[in-house]
Amino acid sequence: MDIEKYIVVLVVVGCLALGQILKRLMPKKAINRYLPLIMGIVGVILNVWLNTWALTPNTLVEGLVSGLASTGMFELGKNLIKNKEEK
Repeated sequence: MDIEKYIVVLVVVGCLALGQILKRLMPKKAINRYLPLIMGIVGVILNVWLNTWALTPNTLVEGLVSGLASTGMFELGKNLIKNKEEK
């Protein structure tokens, strides 16, 4: 199973931007626990919207994977920056 075919770049970027906004507006302890869930739901909504509100299993999986991928990308970027600062 190739996960690349389930990632929609526009949804990932939208979820990443929204996640950054939420992290800046909310206290860290309150939002960190629920951020992957929120991004998964937002990813599904964005992908269904991009596909002219056609709710199919494919759009559902693409949105969920893309929303969760945005959370993973944020953590990857944060860890890369942290490792560079330590050196």
